[in-house]
Amino acid sequence: MALAVTANRITLKVFMTATSLHSAPEKSLKEKAREEFIKAFELTIYFGVWFCALAFLAATSLDERPIPLSIFGFALFKGAICAKFMLVAQAFFPITVDKKNGIVNSLIIESLVYLAVVIGLNYLEAGVSGLIHGKEFLSSMMNFGKSDPLRIVAMSIVYWLIVWPYLLFVGMGLMLGSHATIQILFGEKSKTTK
Repeated sequence: MALAVTANRITLKVFMTATSLHSAPEKSLKEKAREEFIKAFELTIYFGVWFCALAFLAATSLDERPIPLSIFGFALFKGAICAKFMLVAQAFFPITVDKKNGIVNSLIIESLVYLAVVIGLNYLEAGVSGLIHGKEFLSSMMNFGKSDPLRIVAMSIVYWLIVWPYLLFVGMGLMLGSHATIQILFGEKSKTTK
């Protein structure tokens, strides 16, 4: 009799746990769209700051005076495009972290996959841009990076160096939780009492 009661309690406990796991409220379409918009905005700012810094470096390296402000607008636009490409890559290859291998080992291959997707989509963008401007798709696509393999390798290294910290941040968020990651990086917000 005691065995039957214990078995019923275990069954009830397993059922309640399974029910509570599956009864988490689903996010509405509006909430999901808001989260995606925020993620896209954050990524756009992240990439935009990088590209603005690189544009500023290029302008000062070429001794351009005065420095045209249009390069920063283009850099922000490029940041938005790269953010879009990164989100597309994440949709097909979600970021995953294996706790056994740690963040760096888990994400090194994924970072190369994301890099390949971003570079591939940049090629595609060059082809579509060529079509819009009345040129052939393939020749425009092959003109990406001014058809210079060394330039494409250099761009790939820079893109990887830009993407890598973002992936590490996301990996930390997956391993530790978003709140803990922000608390580790930026400190704990002081609670004001009135």
